[in-house]
Amino acid sequence: SISSLKSVLSASGRVAFVPTMGNLHDGHLSLMRTARAHGDVVVSSIFVNRLQFGPNEDFDRYPRTFQDDCAKLESANVDHLFAPAETELYPQPQNFFIQPSPKYDAILEGACRPGHFTGVATVVAKLFNIVRPGAALFGKKDYQQLMILRNMVLELNMPIRVLGCGTIREPDGLALSSRNAYLDAEQRAEAPRLYAVLCEIVQRIGAGETCFE
Repeated sequence: SISSLKSVLSASGRVAFVPTMGNLHDGHLSLMRTARAHGDVVVSSIFVNRLQFGPNEDFDRYPRTFQDDCAKLESANVDHLFAPAETELYPQPQNFFIQPSPKYDAILEGACRPGHFTGVATVVAKLFNIVRPGAALFGKKDYQQLMILRNMVLELNMPIRVLGCGTIREPDGLALSSRNAYLDAEQRAEAPRLYAVLCEIVQRIGAGETCFE
């Protein structure tokens, strides 16, 4: 519960925090291991946040693997897991929201998922208020999210360092993601091409090329 977590953490020293939606993979666990260098205790959360899902998105079918996740967190030496019920984190309908500036929100993924980053920022602000970390770690795979949360902390004067950690990839270059399980065999074979093309573009820009028609 919120009260028991706050009680435990009140005498725990510096807290490093890794929020997740569960269905953990090696990318998440890399964040947990890195967090150890940034706090006396490491806290992770598992919460599938309805607020950041659109009406036709995958909230109901998002993979929930709680028992496996607990075992992985234990193997990564995470000190405390916070896995609140929805009614605890949202005891009444949410009427106050953290609304990112369109400068950060209305581009890239935000342009395709209106309201998504409002839901992300709102739940992360709630979690920060509960956990009170000195540092919070997020993967650079979700780079737009990282930038929005860094600016939220800066502009709201939250005393938290938001740290970005490198993307963990499969041997063929595909970034680890909980939603990779949705890919069928053909899609899984095709997906790594995006990373390969991006790497090629970086190399060509480094060589001075400027035209990519």
